[in-house]
Amino acid sequence: MQRVHRRRRPSGEAPPLPRHLNASGKWWLSLSGLVLATWVVVVVTGSVAAFDLVDTRILQAIASIRSPGLTRVAEVAGVLATGRAIHVLWLANLLVLLVFRRWRHLFVWLGVGLLVINTAATVAGTLQRPRPYEVEVLGPWSGFSMPSVPMTVLATFLVSSLYSLVPAGRPRDVGKWVVWGLLLVTAASRLYLAQDHPTDVLAGVVLGVAAPVAAFRLLTPNEVYPVVYRRGSPAHLDVTGARGEAIVRALQDQLGLLATSVKPFGLAGSGGSTPLKITVKADDAAEEDESCVFGKLYAVTHLRSDRWFKLGRTLLYGRLEDEKPYHSVRRLVQYEDYVLHLLSDAGLPVPHPLGIVEITPEREYLLVAEFLQGAREIGDPDVHVDDDVIDQGLAIVRRLWETGLAHRDIKPANLMVRDGTVFLIDSAFAEVRPSPWRQAVDLANMLLVLALRTDAARVLARARLQFSDEEIAEAFAATRGLTMPSQLRRMLRAQGRDLHADFLRLLPYRLPPVRIQRWSFRRVGLTLVSVLAIALALAVGLNLLGSPL
Repeated sequence: MQRVHRRRRPSGEAPPLPRHLNASGKWWLSLSGLVLATWVVVVVTGSVAAFDLVDTRILQAIASIRSPGLTRVAEVAGVLATGRAIHVLWLANLLVLLVFRRWRHLFVWLGVGLLVINTAATVAGTLQRPRPYEVEVLGPWSGFSMPSVPMTVLATFLVSSLYSLVPAGRPRDVGKWVVWGLLLVTAASRLYLAQDHPTDVLAGVVLGVAAPVAAFRLLTPNEVYPVVYRRGSPAHLDVTGARGEAIVRALQDQLGLLATSVKPFGLAGSGGSTPLKITVKADDAAEEDESCVFGKLYAVTHLRSDRWFKLGRTLLYGRLEDEKPYHSVRRLVQYEDYVLHLLSDAGLPVPHPLGIVEITPEREYLLVAEFLQGAREIGDPDVHVDDDVIDQGLAIVRRLWETGLAHRDIKPANLMVRDGTVFLIDSAFAEVRPSPWRQAVDLANMLLVLALRTDAARVLARARLQFSDEEIAEAFAATRGLTMPSQLRRMLRAQGRDLHADFLRLLPYRLPPVRIQRWSFRRVGLTLVSVLAIALALAVGLNLLGSPL
């Protein structure tokens, strides 16, 4: 690989993939700040009469062109600001976000909606501005008028729908014009019917647009949480566009690697990160022009998934899997890089680690390692699994035991074979000084993976050369369905063979199954808190189904 001079990012310079509001977001926030400042000035100085005078003159001018036909049109045009229409809009958004499991967008939708609605109601109750004077109000109304709560809610819901449902780019640009058109038509209707003052509508629209724009751009940036309608794991991030350019720039600055392309690789076997095949320029002395490195992209979404995974394991197994979650993406990547170095230093056949690249501080990092060019998963039908390959797989587990390590995710996707040599990859779940139970599970999973391509009798015969019957019996006493990686369980079901039972029949004796359900005070507390949280979430969800307000 060709190496160039590394560049340190100076203090104050933006990272490769910064978080930003864009000019329009800053403009809307400034405008909402101006509206809030105006409210304070009006309350302190008591100058509301001046605004009432201007608003009344405008409404009187509009009322002068009223006619029965225009009134019917205005009543229809203002239907979006009614409670029923807003409720339908809310339920439609909720349904789409739930179906596509876009949880972060849903939570931001809920948060910004509740914040804006309560802020508008509080301000209206504080200012206590009555409905327009000297103009007949033709439509229904309730409460005080500043800001216009219906316009505030409608603007918030429409903009939230735009940022949570419409993909970025041209579709969203067109959607912005549609939202503006709907708001303009609804505002014209409410002014024609004298349901609101002009300044009520203006303040409501500014507040209703500024809050969701700022919230979605900061909390769900498109580079990190894109709105897409294709199938796939949410752990697999989009590496095109701004993120792809940031990865290329960061690799050059931080590792001195000249990347020419960044593409997803091996997504089927990965559910906790975004694996990448990165093409880089080769060294001048090399025969080929390009080489490759392997990258694992981690973001905040993966950190949260890791937390939920570990909580689930604690609830399922108690003390056997009583782990503490990582508190930052940086710690998550640092640990995997550290374990990869441990495995490499211990002489295990793993990809050589090349370093860590920062994409966005505390939010996105890239772990870079050697790319095993030409290697295939051991489950690939084209891979020839002979006695030598079986012995290498078993030797990996023996070496893990000797060095006090456990891989914890031995499955076909994590065992690669190249030119008859077995490599162990993906050390994300590896553990230092694990429990004997976890080490035994590693052995059983390795035996099952090897037997998938051969048979239990052949694998057991080779295993007895490196492990005692007692160790093998312990491994299968510790292993059952939930302790196997999901890919391994799927492949066992697909083949229709009960390899676990085959091994047990071949063993000279069996050990009693290791009891997995082990309770602790922490597990009891977490279980109670989880049950209460689920009950509370269901209660809130049912309440929100009835009304978004």
